[in-house]
Amino acid sequence: MPDRWVTAEAFEDVLRGAGVALDGSEQSVRLYVPQGCKLMIDCTARLLALTSQFAHDGKSVTIDFTNAGQTRSYLDRAGFFAHLHKQVVVLPNRPESSTAIRRQGQSDTLVEFGSVDPQSDNGGLIKELTQKFVQQSSNSYQIAAYTVFGELIGNVTEHSKSPLPGFAGLQKYQGSRKHIQTVISDSGLGIASTLRPALQSHYPQLFRQFGEKSLESDMELVVAAMSQGEISRFGRARGLGFKSSREQAVKFHASFSVRQEQFCIRFEYRDGQLVQVNPQTQLSRLRGTHICFDFYVD
Repeated sequence: MPDRWVTAEAFEDVLRGAGVALDGSEQSVRLYVPQGCKLMIDCTARLLALTSQFAHDGKSVTIDFTNAGQTRSYLDRAGFFAHLHKQVVVLPNRPESSTAIRRQGQSDTLVEFGSVDPQSDNGGLIKELTQKFVQQSSNSYQIAAYTVFGELIGNVTEHSKSPLPGFAGLQKYQGSRKHIQTVISDSGLGIASTLRPALQSHYPQLFRQFGEKSLESDMELVVAAMSQGEISRFGRARGLGFKSSREQAVKFHASFSVRQEQFCIRFEYRDGQLVQVNPQTQLSRLRGTHICFDFYVD
């Protein structure tokens, strides 16, 4: 995909076309990045999660940047290599030290990927994301940004249950329509798998609708959790309902996507109302929950 921005959706098309998946029989995976390939941060997050999951599963993974030096430099600046699984081979070489760590906080438009520590409240990461977001938009976004980052990062901490760390980052894009893209990613159980054990005892109506596991019921349960809120594995108004994040985000020109193991759902809001839910199915397997918010600030 040379000479153009590569979104998460385009990345998914490449994976599906190549037949690359975690449950594939191949033991060796090589990803080639062509010259001029510009990865948006939502695409970068999924690439980081997928390659790290491959390596964690014991597969041999190589990412080849031989003809894409600028892409490699950007990913280094964004913190990609600081979080990439140590067993992943990088060509022509992995940076010896992280530019993201050396220059952390010095970019006006980027918040480098930061680890979500399950043993911490991650207050520093949440504060950094919020400050950068407000700096690149306006003070009217203060509450919305802090709420979104705090709740979503908190959910990764509470519910991921993965040996691979979660992470979050932010990038502002100019283009024809200025927007800020924020990603929060983990390699855990996923929303439906986390919620379903609580349905029978705490949400009998939802259990009747979604209690039997299938791709369709997983998708419908995720839509309910993200659009209604206040659905939690604890059976009370906290956790995976994402209620506060959704309420804050929809006050502005925002859309968000939720990528699960084999599907992705994009929620489109206009004038504070949910106007469209777009599902994307038949995706290559990717564990965890990968959320991307797009805030339009023009």
